[in-house]
Amino acid sequence: MGDVFSFQVQSGFLSRQVKVDVYEKNASCPSSPVALLLINDGQDLPTMGFSDLLNRHVHSFCRLICVGIHAGPERKQEYGVAGFPDFMQRGSSAGAYASFVLDELMPLLHQKTNTVRFDKKYLAGFSLGGLMAFDMAIDHPLHFSAVGVFSGSFWWRSKALDNGYVEELDRIMHAKLRKANHHENRKFFLQVGALDEKEDRNKNGIIDSIDDTLGIIDELENIGYRKGQDIHYLEMADGHHDTETWGRAMPVFLRWLSDLK
Repeated sequence: MGDVFSFQVQSGFLSRQVKVDVYEKNASCPSSPVALLLINDGQDLPTMGFSDLLNRHVHSFCRLICVGIHAGPERKQEYGVAGFPDFMQRGSSAGAYASFVLDELMPLLHQKTNTVRFDKKYLAGFSLGGLMAFDMAIDHPLHFSAVGVFSGSFWWRSKALDNGYVEELDRIMHAKLRKANHHENRKFFLQVGALDEKEDRNKNGIIDSIDDTLGIIDELENIGYRKGQDIHYLEMADGHHDTETWGRAMPVFLRWLSDLK
């Protein structure tokens, strides 16, 4: 069975209180290893029935602790790509958010869960929270070995479409990956819905959310990751940009996570 509890973190980096919900699978299991999954936009997890999904679809972990981190009123500033705000200066606090997770939240989680060591640490997020999770996985490969991104905001760009935007240069995360290094045993789960949106910037007949995600996969492959082995791509023909879709994709992600070695 799973246990759930919540607590508040007073963050100096974010200058606000952050609510977190902790879901434990096999909380009474006394032996290690212990795995940790941090999830951005944790306020959406109850809508998905996450506790039930965790109990029904995760089997291989002795103990799995999932932490839903609630977004705050400055979500569009706290989520993004650290050090690279978009063309509207959104994401200006993404670096502070990463510091909050690593330097404020993590020590508390050891205390609150009575866990000396997390043997595996993973990240996940939805939409802009997915971009933030992916960015942290890229920046901190020694901390996080896998990331799940649901309808990730990989359109995040440094120029407006009507201000000289160039696809090959101005998508921020794609450009960042071109300077990134390959790290062994790092895994990526990327979900997108065919009904996420209707926009098609380059008029190639593929909606931007799919195009941008496939572009991320191309960049990951260029630095040595392998689709089907290191990268799992889930495209849902009936998938929208909403919690209902992400809730249906969550069991696939949890089973994928359970199967990682």
